[in-house]
Amino acid sequence: MTSRLTARELTLAYEDRTVVHELDLAIPDGRVTVIVGPNACGKSTTLRALGRLLKPAGGSVLLDGEELAKLPTKRIARSVGLLPQTPVAPEAITVADLVSRGRQPHQAWWKQWSEEDERAVTDAMERTDVAALADRPVDALSGGQRQRVWIAMALAQETELLLLDEPTTYLDISHQVEVLDLVRRLNRLRGRTVVLVLHDLNQAARYADHLVAMKAGRVVAEGPPEKIVTEELVRDVFGLRSVVVPDPVTGSPLVVPGAPWHAGRETEEEAAEAGASAV
Repeated sequence: MTSRLTARELTLAYEDRTVVHELDLAIPDGRVTVIVGPNACGKSTTLRALGRLLKPAGGSVLLDGEELAKLPTKRIARSVGLLPQTPVAPEAITVADLVSRGRQPHQAWWKQWSEEDERAVTDAMERTDVAALADRPVDALSGGQRQRVWIAMALAQETELLLLDEPTTYLDISHQVEVLDLVRRLNRLRGRTVVLVLHDLNQAARYADHLVAMKAGRVVAEGPPEKIVTEELVRDVFGLRSVVVPDPVTGSPLVVPGAPWHAGRETEEEAAEAGASAV
């Protein structure tokens, strides 16, 4: 397995609080990698470090064998596109202008806006279904519309590696599927290497070629979803009792949570806890 983007003994912290502990990770080239895990497990923090938005407290992130921290910003921007979890748009900027900013890494004083830039922006807006919003101010859009505009900007950058932190946030189920299908097409038809952070384990299992499960700042398991998504893993990582069955459409693992609570029904654990508290 070849990998242009890797992490070696990566430790990440916010002030004195360590979030990720000596993590080793290799992103498979030409594949869709999805990072999953419970809240505050370090998955978004890891993605930020892979995109050089966060400086390692220890270890390193490597791009083509060179430390990311030592590379020129523009070189990174031509290779790695990153959509963070909560991007902020400049006030009153229009959709078309924001998407066009994805082309900045390709600009130079002797090479301004080109037909290639125009093509990339138009293509990105059409693929994310925001072309009709081109002249609208971004801050006048709904949360779901804004999310699609940000994704369009990342696509317009046309990097070989694309990092997306919870790209389905604010989107209804239809647009969630559209975005994830778009990611799959970019990977399959254009060879893009994509890394996603997702909350929905079933979506992750459906769209990932390579799944990375994290817990408490460490990788618990990684590999093809069909090999690592088990009832034991779901219980260990998420603390959830479940049944894992084949997805009837794709055959990928489908996690079905255990029976919901209702009055008059106790689990064995609840009954045991009730008995212990009565002693």
